[in-house]
Amino acid sequence: MNKLYIGNLGEQASVEDLQGIFGERHLKHSAFLLKTGYAFVDCPDEKIAMKAIDILSGKVELHGKVLEVEFSVPKRQRSCKLQVRNIPPHLQWEVLDGMLAQYGAVENCEQVNTETETAVVNVRYGAKEQARLAMEKLNGFMLEDFALKVSYIPDEAAAAADTPPAGGRRGFPPRGPPRAGSPSMGARPRLQSDVPLRILVPTQFVGAIIGKEGATIRNITKQTHSKIDIHRKENAGAAEKPITVHSTPDGCSNACKTIMEIMLKEAVDTKFTEEIPLKILAHNNFVGRLIGKEGRNLKKIEQDTETKITISPLQDLTLYNPERTITVKGSIEACARAEEEVMKKVRESYENDVAAMNLQSNLIPGLNLNALGLFPGCAPGMGSSMGSGAPPPGAHSGYAPSFGQGPQESETVHLFIPAAAVGAIIGKQGQHIKQLSRFACASIKIAQADPLDAKQRMVILVGPPEAQFKAQGRIFGKLKEENFFGPKEEVKLEAHILVPSFAAGRVIGKGGKTVNELQNLTSAEVVVPRDQTPDENDQVIVKIIGHFYSSQLAQRKIQEILAQVRRQQQPKPSPGAQPPQPRRSLGDRK
Repeated sequence: MNKLYIGNLGEQASVEDLQGIFGERHLKHSAFLLKTGYAFVDCPDEKIAMKAIDILSGKVELHGKVLEVEFSVPKRQRSCKLQVRNIPPHLQWEVLDGMLAQYGAVENCEQVNTETETAVVNVRYGAKEQARLAMEKLNGFMLEDFALKVSYIPDEAAAAADTPPAGGRRGFPPRGPPRAGSPSMGARPRLQSDVPLRILVPTQFVGAIIGKEGATIRNITKQTHSKIDIHRKENAGAAEKPITVHSTPDGCSNACKTIMEIMLKEAVDTKFTEEIPLKILAHNNFVGRLIGKEGRNLKKIEQDTETKITISPLQDLTLYNPERTITVKGSIEACARAEEEVMKKVRESYENDVAAMNLQSNLIPGLNLNALGLFPGCAPGMGSSMGSGAPPPGAHSGYAPSFGQGPQESETVHLFIPAAAVGAIIGKQGQHIKQLSRFACASIKIAQADPLDAKQRMVILVGPPEAQFKAQGRIFGKLKEENFFGPKEEVKLEAHILVPSFAAGRVIGKGGKTVNELQNLTSAEVVVPRDQTPDENDQVIVKIIGHFYSSQLAQRKIQEILAQVRRQQQPKPSPGAQPPQPRRSLGDRK
């Protein structure tokens, strides 16, 4: 992906002009192919090609015309893949995810390492039309004073679809099955964990881990049956480099222990006297559950493994860094045991979120949690940090995303937040709550302070299920981000749903059976207070207390019960009765 297209050239433009522009900026290149109004040029590598795009496109004039520079993509490869450049460097992942999801299902989104101050991501949409619409709407869109730049990048999958399959004529299967004994490609057994192990190692030990001509790293890979990526080019000049290990949980742990042993030997050989802790990288979405309530999970791991464990602060998280650093100090054996326990918790959190995502998707038809940007589904290490940010393009009062099949009923949820957090939710001059309201397509209001409960304030959220999911998710994330909950404390909030008094019994169930099943299914605390006096609309409160996913699952299940009650309340037509005729208005023709 090193060939560039240079557009918007005037008739006077010459090869010498282009050579001068590239030469002055020390951009290595091959010969230019000049056509009328545009040109092509090859760069030695993708890094230089991206640098050329960043410093030339829309910024350099030639004979009174501003150059347009982007990757040259053959028409047959212009399919579902886009590159989005000039992204604000401190933009939260979930803001970016939500913005991209407005135009279709995002199948994959990965960050590209560049030398630029702004961020770059490659995005693959589920369909060509979605990618085309995203490019049309996002190219030039202003986001926090940065104009996004979007272009197609080669879609190898699309090109492959146009290539005749090996062993057969185009559009036809191969002639007959493979002969006995001949090699055939079967489904590769899926042995490795969905969550790789990522660790940080001091840069001075990377050479020893790789070994002469790569012998050491090949040996580790072979012994532990793992794939190991040492990201040497990331963070040039940094004191530490990330290593990613793809394998089974046991394979990851064995590779980790071997790497620690190599570093210790190298430290002895080079008379390096500082302590070398094990540093594990984990996505922020999983860290709260690793820590546990009041830090209990982390304390237990420390006690069981005889290690000291600390976790980097939330303030370090940005678009470039959605991961927290878990530092483990102790002997190699102790650190290895701690790694097993830490990653076990991280993997459990990931699997629980996948289960929650699948169940949530079933409860809200058509809802794509991955597209909402509140779940790290693009790849490990990529996903939401559930913070605040600007609304997506098109998010105004008349905007409504099409997640479900047809219109969905609006719901009202009362969410209780710490009173001290009200200012953070509202934002300066009300900007944050306005942006949140537009992004989620929900009405969000802060109720007046209750003199009987000075510690909490009620947030009133009105909107359909998708809006509730997005708005509540942002609020949970904002509270964690702004440190209203401790570093070792998971965000749990109380939510109230108003239900018709006659339906409260259905939520409770016979002998409390339904409410107990709800709590077991969702891990949330669900309470229908006894002896409530119904309000003027004959409604009573159902309380839900839990972290974000638990609360969402409980809310959806309760709404499902209410929908069932409403259907049963509808009068059934008597046998032989004529269906009601539509009323005619005065304007109807006779």
